[in-house]
Amino acid sequence: MSGDVILRATGVTKRFGGDGFLTRSPVVQAVDDVSLEVRRGETFAIVGESGCGKSTLARLLMRLLEPTAGQVIFDGEDISHAAGPELTRLRRDMQFIFQDPFSSLNPRMTVGKLIGEPLEVHRPELSTGERRAKVGDLLRTVGLSDEHANRYPHEFSGGQRQRIGIARALASGPKLVIGDEPVSALDVSIQAQVINLLGDLSRDLGLTLVIIAHDLGVIRHMSDRVAVMYLGRIVETGTAAEVFDRPRHPYTQALLASIPAPRPEGEERAAHLLGEMPSPTAPPPGCRFHTRCPFARPECRTAIPELASADPGEDHRVACYYWRDIASPDGAARAVPRSEPAEARFALYRAAIEGGQVVHKPAGSAPAAPPAT
Repeated sequence: MSGDVILRATGVTKRFGGDGFLTRSPVVQAVDDVSLEVRRGETFAIVGESGCGKSTLARLLMRLLEPTAGQVIFDGEDISHAAGPELTRLRRDMQFIFQDPFSSLNPRMTVGKLIGEPLEVHRPELSTGERRAKVGDLLRTVGLSDEHANRYPHEFSGGQRQRIGIARALASGPKLVIGDEPVSALDVSIQAQVINLLGDLSRDLGLTLVIIAHDLGVIRHMSDRVAVMYLGRIVETGTAAEVFDRPRHPYTQALLASIPAPRPEGEERAAHLLGEMPSPTAPPPGCRFHTRCPFARPECRTAIPELASADPGEDHRVACYYWRDIASPDGAARAVPRSEPAEARFALYRAAIEGGQVVHKPAGSAPAAPPAT
């Protein structure tokens, strides 16, 4: 993995509402002053509760939404206000995988046409035959076969539909792929297969991945670095090992501890989440988390803490005034639930990477048999 930054957000803010001819709707502060960097070739994850703004942030990074303030730089180019032909050109290098593979695929189009459509837009020089061959290559790349090109989305399972969505995202030859909950609609065994596929593609094709997810088990297994988001702001970032094994922010600790998991008799839970997340139309002053934080002090209610380095020489950063006074729970990662079927697949995948074996078949080779999922 290179240290070269491919995507940078600086002070990105997005507000909705507030405009109206007769009435003024409430202003929703979905994303507030977010700054982050994504390095070329890595898998970067953004996690948090529902309503924290992570999906909105993904769309801002993708330029599906225009920021109210701030700047998004992709591959050295400011894309914050890209439009028209500039935005079309940008779509060659940035693609999106949606959460629901069924609703994101046009039910009236065959799989071949769905995957071929980006080729028509971004690769107009290809002939009909070349485009058909490329569609076949993409289907084999995601573990399907050429014959699937003539079928419709409703003829596939959820896992297969998500593979089709991934093939469609890969059609333009992107440098960056952003996935908004790409496996949350799938059961756990199929999740592992799709996650492994994304990992294989990232390595084999040199892709950079930004993944939005609720499932902390998924994030721990597939990501290089993690950003934890709360009520529109990032409260902690670091490598997956730093964030999961040594969580510094009380929200990150509570997020891990709130997941049901077996514990030895007598072992106590870490601080759990209190109350409900405040409304983004009226976020609390100071630290956004202070209304639910068991460690909050007067300063937390008046001033917003900066995202600052937690450990010298490491990538770990935390937005909390008193994180040094808050003990990191031992074995925090044990709070992340694990299922045996998923664990087995993840273990095989990681062992193959560490051993230098090729898990993913080259695009030109046919799979032994089409997957059943």
